[in-house]
Amino acid sequence: MALVFRAVAQLAGILLSLLGWVLSCLTNYLPQWKNLNLDLNEMENWTMGLWQTCVIQEEVGWQCKDFDSFLALPAELRISRVLMFLSNGLGFLGLLVSGLGLDCLRIGETQQDVKKRLLILGGVLSWTAGIAALVPVSWVAHVTVQEFWDETLSEVVPRWEFGDALFIGWFAGFFLLLGGCLLSWAACGTRAPLASGHYAVVETGHHRVHPEMKTTHL
Repeated sequence: MALVFRAVAQLAGILLSLLGWVLSCLTNYLPQWKNLNLDLNEMENWTMGLWQTCVIQEEVGWQCKDFDSFLALPAELRISRVLMFLSNGLGFLGLLVSGLGLDCLRIGETQQDVKKRLLILGGVLSWTAGIAALVPVSWVAHVTVQEFWDETLSEVVPRWEFGDALFIGWFAGFFLLLGGCLLSWAACGTRAPLASGHYAVVETGHHRVHPEMKTTHL
C-alpha cells in the first residue's frame, strides 16, 4: 500500500509541477497583468504586462506596443521580469530532474539512493519556482491596490485594476509549491521499492541456503 501511495504522490507531484510551469510561462508573457477601463470611452480598454501595453477597441481590435526601455519601467515590473524568468527556468529544471527520479522510469533503477536525491532536488526546484512566481505577482497586486486607493490622486483619474494574468500567476505558484511538496514527500516519506535485480539476488541467495541446511541436518 505504501508503494501505491508513493507512486500516486509522484504522479500527482509531477503533473501539478507541469501544470504550474505551463501557467507560469503564460503569466510571464500575457499582457493582462493590469486592466484599465476608461469611463469616458467604455469601448476602449487598456492592459499592461511585463513586456508590453495593449489597447482593445471594438472597431480596431487589439493593438500592442512593447516597452521601449527596461530601465524606464517601475521597479516592480523590472524585478518581476527577472523573477518570472527564474521561475520558468527553475520549473523546467525541476521537471527534468524529478522526471529522472521517478520510480516508473527504469533508467537507474538499481541506484535508488540517486533516484531519491533527484526526486528531492526536483521537488525543491519546483518549490523554489513557485515562490519565484508568487513574489512578482503578489508584489504587482500590492502596488496596484496602493495606487487604486491613493487619496492624492483625483477621482477623475482612471485606476489600474487586477488583470487575469495575476490570477493565473497565483494558480501557477500554488501548483508548483504543491507539486514540489508532493515530490519531496514521496521521496522522503515512503520507502523506495527494491529494484528487480535486487529481488533476483535475494531470491537466489534464499534458494542456496536451503540445500546447505538440509545437508547439515542429515
